[in-house]
Amino acid sequence: MANQTGAASGAQTSDENEGGRVDAADQAADLALRALVGVARTLPYDARIRFGGAVFARAVAPLTRMGARIDENLSYIYPDLSAAARRQRARAAARQAGRLLMENYSSTELARRMARVVPTGPGLPALAAARDEGRPVLLLTGHFGNYEAARACLVAQGYVIGGLYRPMANALVNRHYVATMQAIGGPIFPQGRAGTKGLIAHLKRGGMAMMLNDLYTGTGVALPFLGRPAMTSPHPAEIALRTGAEVVCVFGTRRADGLSFDVEVEAPLPRTDALEMTRAYNDAVSARIRAHPEQWFWMHRRWKRKWNRGEGMEPGLHPAELPSRRSRL
Repeated sequence: MANQTGAASGAQTSDENEGGRVDAADQAADLALRALVGVARTLPYDARIRFGGAVFARAVAPLTRMGARIDENLSYIYPDLSAAARRQRARAAARQAGRLLMENYSSTELARRMARVVPTGPGLPALAAARDEGRPVLLLTGHFGNYEAARACLVAQGYVIGGLYRPMANALVNRHYVATMQAIGGPIFPQGRAGTKGLIAHLKRGGMAMMLNDLYTGTGVALPFLGRPAMTSPHPAEIALRTGAEVVCVFGTRRADGLSFDVEVEAPLPRTDALEMTRAYNDAVSARIRAHPEQWFWMHRRWKRKWNRGEGMEPGLHPAELPSRRSRL
């Protein structure tokens, strides 16, 4: 869901985030996003989604730090990729981000379309059995394809799926972004003590929830992600072990038409320990990215060198990123 879905995508977070503290830059970013979404909503759904992709690929990424960050990450993971091939992949990644944004701000239509999609994958029987028996399930995914499309598909199949989301630093944007997640259905909990407590209680009651765990976290552990050490939180696995929840990876992969999705539910992760389960999650997301590299959020500072004693990233990656800088969106 966002940065977690239940997950939500976003930037740095805090429990005070939803208190409404904003500045002029927050207001400007909120107005720009509202204007973009407002213009897009005058278009039919298919054209709206393509419009969002085009704006991000042709304007947002080239004119902001996003484009440079995508290029840095691609260079880091694919050092042998030619400059032309890297530019092509970067444009595709920016287009994917714009399309996802418009899809998630068109949640009613997205849900209607995903209701016609039949999920596949070896984990479906385990998911159905857990629902029928009232056992908890933690669905893990990443900023790949469209995670909300995957959730909407499963909700249409009769699953009630909530989740823990990461509030955005911009409280104005956060308010309407959270509304897009709530429109899909299921209880949504903000990251933080209270939200985590609510999520755990939901799981202990036999509920299902979705989380995205492919963002950098300074309190995580360095585990391989796309072949490079990346600080990754073991918290989702710890929650699953604490609540007895089954851990199942699920992905909504964009089809070649750019507008529709396949939803695949993988077999449950073996219940070992938090570290090994987190490693298995990283492997699952990495496999999806390798198969469809243009569908991941390369603008995230996944390997940034901050608060982690230099682990997880080579010196010089994202050199312009300051520890105090926060994303406006």
